This record gives sequence, structure tokens and C-alpha cells, in this order.
Amino acid sequence: MLSSSHQSQPAAVQLCYENINGSCIKTSYSPGPRVILYLAFGCGVVLAVLGNLLVMISILHFRQLHSPANFLIASLACADFLVGAAVMPFSMVRSVESCWYFGESYCKFHSCFDFSFCYSSIFHLCFISIDRYIAVTDPLVYPTKFTLSVSGICIAFSWLLATVFSFSLLYTGVNDDGLEELVSALTCVGGCQIAVNQTWVLIDFLLFFIPTLVMVTLYCKIFLVAKQQARKIESMNSKTESSSESYKARVSKRERKAAKTLGIAVIAFLISWFPYIIESIIDAFLGFITPTYIYEILAWFAYYNSAMNPLIYAFFYPWFRRAIKLIVTGKIFRGHSSTIDLFSEQVKVLD
Repeated sequence: MLSSSHQSQPAAVQLCYENINGSCIKTSYSPGPRVILYLAFGCGVVLAVLGNLLVMISILHFRQLHSPANFLIASLACADFLVGAAVMPFSMVRSVESCWYFGESYCKFHSCFDFSFCYSSIFHLCFISIDRYIAVTDPLVYPTKFTLSVSGICIAFSWLLATVFSFSLLYTGVNDDGLEELVSALTCVGGCQIAVNQTWVLIDFLLFFIPTLVMVTLYCKIFLVAKQQARKIESMNSKTESSSESYKARVSKRERKAAKTLGIAVIAFLISWFPYIIESIIDAFLGFITPTYIYEILAWFAYYNSAMNPLIYAFFYPWFRRAIKLIVTGKIFRGHSSTIDLFSEQVKVLD
């Protein structure tokens, strides 16, 4: 994304590279605000890295969590983990120092990673919404429909399409076709700016909008079905119910709760990323006039989404809180720890 770097210059102009011609102008913060910004962004990095690492370890280590749906969640956590490890730390320095100190080559890689992990996340969330829809609307047939192989295909598609599209777009240079003069005018040493022309910014928007439309439609249907099921279960409770009906009611309740939690994760994703996506479109059509600080605020609002999902899981999933406790206390290194029943109120490590 290209953001305008024409800012009012202070009396004593500071440059990113003092001894290099064509260096970008550096916007300096006083020590207090710098420390606050580094702490705020640094907390986001730590939460994204450690939180998503805990999600991945929990799902991959404990056999009870080995399910097609949970593997999708683990893969989504991997995308968020990589945002925290490969994107956010470098963006943090760029945002606070207003300069890019990591070289032109990694600037492109950084942008590719940024695009890839964003699209990968939204594709994962789209497939998770499809998984939840099948689980809630047909819970008894669901295990035969959404199998491990289907989950693997969804994960592979989410990563491959996102990665191939992002790297192809930025490394072929089609993203800035027609913007050569503007890019040349705004390019300076110590900057990391990616221009996306009107055609490709609309394609980017469609890649965001279509999965979003699918998610919103399916979650609306899920909550309508959940409401109907809840009423049906209430009426069944007043009558004598068979064991199969009772089992179906319990399964339906569990799947509805999972759908609600993941629905909150989807809403958080949309709230975080929608302003950034809309700003990108507006900026492309208005000649990239958005001030740098507005772009940075929206970018970090989106980045922080990578730190939010583990907090959502910790808040709504008791099994995740128990898994974290076992991981942090080192009990997962004991024998047979992978067979622990995380859904039991009393979690005991098997000797």
C-alpha cells in the first residue's frame, strides 16, 4: 500500500540515512511517545506470537483436540503467528522510526507476507464458517462430510491461493502499472511503499469481500438454525425423549457454542480489517493522499487482530484454558500427557 510521505518538514530536517542522497525524511518522536509506541506495538507482537503458539501446541499435542475443525483453527493460528513473527516487528520499527532499515529486498518480502497472511486468514475463516454451518445444521452427518482429508484440502487451498496471488502480484510488478511516475516521485532510500493500482485494488477487495459475504450469510443462517434448535430442545425437555434425541440435542448444543465462539472471531476479523481495506480502495482512487499516520493506525488496527483470536478462545473455551495451564507448567512433557481429558473439570496428568 502506498501512503503519502509529503509531511510538513521541521526546521532541522532529519533523514533516515544522513550520508545517502535521496534519503527519506525521518519524523522524530520525543522519547516519551517513542517508548509508549514501542510498548503498545511490542505487546501486540508478544500476544500474537505467544498466544497463537499456545493455540497450535494445544491442538497438535492433545489427541482429544485432533479434529478436522481444530486443524483448521491451528492453521489459522499459524497464519496469525507468522504475522506476529515476520510482519509486526518490522512494521513496528517502520511505524515508530518512520524509516525502513531492513533493505529493499525484505521490503518486498515483508509486503508479500503481509498480503499472504491476511488472505490466508480470511480463507481459513471462510472454510471454518462452512464447517460450522454443516456441524450445526446436520450434526449427526457432519463427521462423514467434513473429514480430515477435506480439512487438509481447505488448509492447502487457503495457503496456496493466498501465497501464489500475493507473490505473483508484487513480484511481477503489475500492481503499480500506470503509477510509475507517482512511485518514482515518492520513492526514497529508507522507505517501504507498495503501490496498488485501481484494477488490482478492486481485485484485492473482491478477494476480501466474497469470503466475507459467504461468512456473514452462513453465520446468519447458523444463528437462525440455532434459535430453532433451542426452541425444539425446550419443547422436548417437557416430553419424554429417546436416547438418540437426547444425544442429538447435546451435540447440537456443543456445535452451536463452537459456532458462536468462531462467529465472534469472524466479527473481530472484519472489524479489524474492514477500515484498512476500505481506506486502500479510497486511497487508490484519490491518488494516494492518505497521511502516513492514518495508514499506520489502520494497519496496526488490522495487525492486532492476529493477537485477538487466542484471547477469544481463552475467554470462551475452558479446554483451551486448561491446555494453557498444562503447557505453561510444563506438564505436557510428562508421559501420556497427550491423552489428558481436557473437557473434564478435573484435569489430571496420567503417569
